[in-house]
Amino acid sequence: MKRVLVINANPKNQSFCKSLADNYALEAALTHEVKQLHVSDMKFDISLDQGYDSVATLEPDLLHFQELVLWSEHIVIITPVWWGTVPAKFKGLIDRVFLPNFAFKYVEGKVFPEKLLLGRNSELYITLDTPPFWYKYFKGNVIYKQLKTSILDFSGIKNRSTTYLGPVIGSSFETRQKWLSKVVKQAGKIP
Repeated sequence: MKRVLVINANPKNQSFCKSLADNYALEAALTHEVKQLHVSDMKFDISLDQGYDSVATLEPDLLHFQELVLWSEHIVIITPVWWGTVPAKFKGLIDRVFLPNFAFKYVEGKVFPEKLLLGRNSELYITLDTPPFWYKYFKGNVIYKQLKTSILDFSGIKNRSTTYLGPVIGSSFETRQKWLSKVVKQAGKIP
């Protein structure tokens, strides 16, 4: 049994990402301990105005998110692509929470920081309004590079898989049901 954190990164109250997150969590909860987080429910300032020059006080929702990340062994991120990458509120969540001495630690005399979130793995589910092959091969796959390399790998979280679903816009009910079934099936196979 693993401790699984399912993050719906879509800031909208109702979305296909929310349906994916809810269905993933229900299936995973049959064999694992699961907690969910919906970015839409969170209240916090998304801007890291002073960078790392000063320590900003974390709002209660951000402190709770830190607790969930530390609790988790497996993190599932379900996010739409907005303007080529993650929505601003989710990026703000990462900016505000994945801080030095939480996600990584600068070490004097070393080029690369120490990764502080080792021992966790992740899955990414990315929804798009363009065909996935177009986004990945012609648009540069920015969201994957940002999440996997610049955030997860940087802090020690190993990404196990990435699933692209799209185009969502104009998709039929049957197509969305097929995608939901795929996500539910994968939720039943958490290593």
